Amino acid sequence: MDFRFSDDQNGIRELARGILEKELTPDRLRAAEATRDRIDAALWKTLAEANLLGVAVPEAQGGTGQGLLELLVLLEEIGRAVAPVPALPALVLGGLAIARFGSETQREAWLRPLAAGDAILSGALAALGPGGEARCATRARPDGAGFVLDGFERLVPAAGSAARILVPASLAEGRVALFLVDPNAPGVRATAQRISTREPLFDLELDGVRVGADARLEGGAEALRWLHDAALVSLCAMQVGVSERALEITARHLAEREQFGVPIGSFQAVQHRAADCWIDLQAMRWTCWRAAARLAEGLDVSRETAVAKFWAAEGGSRIANAAQHLHGGLGADLDYPIHRYFLWSKSLELSLGGAAPQLARLGRDLARGPADAGPV
Repeated sequence: MDFRFSDDQNGIRELARGILEKELTPDRLRAAEATRDRIDAALWKTLAEANLLGVAVPEAQGGTGQGLLELLVLLEEIGRAVAPVPALPALVLGGLAIARFGSETQREAWLRPLAAGDAILSGALAALGPGGEARCATRARPDGAGFVLDGFERLVPAAGSAARILVPASLAEGRVALFLVDPNAPGVRATAQRISTREPLFDLELDGVRVGADARLEGGAEALRWLHDAALVSLCAMQVGVSERALEITARHLAEREQFGVPIGSFQAVQHRAADCWIDLQAMRWTCWRAAARLAEGLDVSRETAVAKFWAAEGGSRIANAAQHLHGGLGADLDYPIHRYFLWSKSLELSLGGAAPQLARLGRDLARGPADAGPV
């Protein structure tokens, strides 16, 4: 398997990093964190003007018509900058789902404004099991030409700003369907919750919510499993970006901070801990991109995503803890950037299942059949 990035992918990385490094000053970050939805709307629009929000949007809807790998390159840079924009919910949970499973009408209605930065989308996947099992928290029953939805979805990102939210629902006889729900429709009630990053996540109550047949996406349980795998590798890519930048900031601190007349990075124990972090980062990076490459090729990735998410959770946690610890008291200073990386890393670690659930999932899968290394 060739892990070299293409010229287009490297171009996306360079463009995104250039914009994010220029735009996201400390004052800009603090200003966005003080808003109700914690979204830098101006930055979102700048990314749209550079057509970065349209990386995985078909050309017919105003995007560049690229794919999952190019989107993950962008998400890694979003994580590296801890950028206060709804990239994961809008571009993956909503955008990828509609691009892959939406009708032509749905793609035209929502992907074009998404690519232009005029609409935010989201999805409700938190209620799924760590393996993407179709244990939907919402039920759908036919009603005339449409459906009625009842359920309770937890921790939905960007629901307060989203124009549509993708909701998986169970139908009769164990079938699954995906619906685009208007968060302002009658019967929908969103209650904001706050997590460690202070990002608002929403509990979404659906009480007799009526949707038309045109709100249903194609595909069922298989589509949901694919979207869950895409969400997992997206979380892993963002964690790689977060951890990489946290380690860079820490390495700079170790080279500049002196004790006993020498940089603390010259102490052997400090070097060993930093080296362990670098090893964790490489394991996170390679397992993430192996899972992503297989998913982009249409291969089964049930084991690869479990391995990648395990490393993103376990390695990301170790790097975040070490970065905080090696900064000493400075690591707790809210005017210094490292605290944001710790908070983001912890959130990404636990989203859609931390390290232990991924190991349990992998163990169950291995018990059902022999290990298959697949192509390398």
